[in-house]
Amino acid sequence: MKKYFITGLLIWVPLGITLWVLHLLVSAMDQTLLLLPEQFQTEAWLGMHVPGMGVVLTFVVVFGTGLIAANMLGQRLLRFWENILGRIPVFKSIYNSVKQVSDTLFSSSGHAFRKALLVQYPRDGSWTIAFLTGQPGGDVVNHLQGEYWSVYVPTTPNPTSGFFLMMPKSDVIVLDMSVDEALKYIISMGVVSPAGRVRPPARPEVARQAVNS
Repeated sequence: MKKYFITGLLIWVPLGITLWVLHLLVSAMDQTLLLLPEQFQTEAWLGMHVPGMGVVLTFVVVFGTGLIAANMLGQRLLRFWENILGRIPVFKSIYNSVKQVSDTLFSSSGHAFRKALLVQYPRDGSWTIAFLTGQPGGDVVNHLQGEYWSVYVPTTPNPTSGFFLMMPKSDVIVLDMSVDEALKYIISMGVVSPAGRVRPPARPEVARQAVNS
């Protein structure tokens, strides 16, 4: 009975958590309907609340905003709007910080989180997965000898928290693994191994020489 019960849990727990997360997302997006006048809400013209209409409204607003901001006139309006926000005390510091992070993460021309890496952390001989976030900049470069990479070492099972490190490029191994596979590996605490052919482990010195070449 224990075997069958655990098998049933393995089927229903992921499904239940998925449905719960989707319910939270849909419920949160449905709150955007409160921004509409009462005559445009589903209760007024359908006589009932329709779950998911907030998702449609959110998609339309986000898509419409991107469509407007993609042309020259929209970019001028966006700069004007950001100039106004930049004059609000306290708000501007938070907004500018969040915008810089979002521009870095979601920009199609950026390199943040484009590669999964293997690094030694928190000590030599102990390996973990990290992500390439760029290269050091500013005055930091003047105090570093050689080529360095900026890497993000996530914690498990919550990869949204972690550590930012600047490591020599020679100490970093680029993995033949997608970012999605690496995230699954981290979140599962190593239980869900990435698919692919397993090769015999190479010595770190040989692996670094292969990367640098």
